[in-house]
Amino acid sequence: MRRGLVAVAVLVAVAAVGCGDAEGDLVVEGTAPPTPYSGPLHIPGKDWDEEKDDRSDLVNTGAAARALECDWSIDTAGGSEPWSEGDGGETPEEGLKAYFDIEQPGVPREGYRVERKEGGRVLFSYDVGGRTKVAVIVAKDQKNRPGWGPETSAACDPAEFEPSFTDSQDYEIWTDRSGRRVPLTVISSSVGSAHCDWQDAHFLGLGEGRDGRTYARDPHGVLGDEMLLGEYDGDVPMPADARDTGYRLRDWQLWLSGDEKVAYVRTSDGVEAWPRVKDGMLCK
Repeated sequence: MRRGLVAVAVLVAVAAVGCGDAEGDLVVEGTAPPTPYSGPLHIPGKDWDEEKDDRSDLVNTGAAARALECDWSIDTAGGSEPWSEGDGGETPEEGLKAYFDIEQPGVPREGYRVERKEGGRVLFSYDVGGRTKVAVIVAKDQKNRPGWGPETSAACDPAEFEPSFTDSQDYEIWTDRSGRRVPLTVISSSVGSAHCDWQDAHFLGLGEGRDGRTYARDPHGVLGDEMLLGEYDGDVPMPADARDTGYRLRDWQLWLSGDEKVAYVRTSDGVEAWPRVKDGMLCK
């Protein structure tokens, strides 16, 4: 049964994803959910105010966002940019393919079903456990959008996608002490960007927006002293006041001390100290 959208204010995290190629069927056979999304397939959407930094507002960016069934906050949502003659498709399924070609989203590229058709629009959904985690509404011959193509799209946090997808991408999904996957808006990590020659470093993000903070593992000193609030140390004693957050990734366990200026990562080899990154110092 379709349950309502859960939308909460959340914090920013650091994450990366590879584009990848479709290996399975973009649209799979199957029936729509027993209770398909019944709201409008078109609403006057508005741009998300990134300065306001409230992800609950993403539900107002278009009809696709209202078709989601997220356990946590919406990750991305909005409308499509215009495209040229020949970029759109001749069928709704080709319009879904155009969505991936035009938008290059970091979401699964297979396993979508037609959930609903109405008035020149088709809602495609990618479901996990019978709940919609990615929604794409394609429309035909809209202004500056010839043929079938994306009108609005939206996605839940990547931690809600199938592990088989996230494990094949650059996502690093942490779990809590019970083994449950944790949203990237709470905790995330990634290898540093090759664009900035930081691929020998590793970043850890806690929270998002104004309340977010980032730590770095920098054993080779590629980030420079001016970027960090302290020094990385690969072998330190665990501070007496450090607490186990319960967050886990492979053999990593995240601990934080009282001032949270350093993230302590316990591994099978010992404890590492990851200093905090100065605000505004990430790769651009």
